[in-house]
Amino acid sequence: QVQLVESGGGSVQAGGSLRLSCSASVYTSARYSMAWFRQAPGKEREGVATSSKYDMKRYADSVKGRFTISRDNANTLYLQMNSLKPEDTAMYYCAADERVLLDPLSATDYKYWGQGTQVTVSS
Repeated sequence: QVQLVESGGGSVQAGGSLRLSCSASVYTSARYSMAWFRQAPGKEREGVATSSKYDMKRYADSVKGRFTISRDNANTLYLQMNSLKPEDTAMYYCAADERVLLDPLSATDYKYWGQGTQVTVSS
């Protein structure tokens, strides 16, 4: 069983930056595809950024050029979020799966999930 723990959320003003971290209970480098998702109240969970087990990255159109996903060589996934907007306000979740996924921005494909960290962006 893989446990994921997110951290780094908080409240910032529009235009600000935050860096989220996701620490896994197992070694994930080159073994797990990982991703960041977010869910705002009343909305479906949406994929934000993914990093396959071979470190191929993909981003949602809404965050391209502003967010950067990265991972270390051990067990931690990061999401650097710059130029934050009020519409980025959501609970942010880390996800992991052993497979290389055909649709890595789809929430239905990931087996392991963290509890989430709240990001609030004020205008």
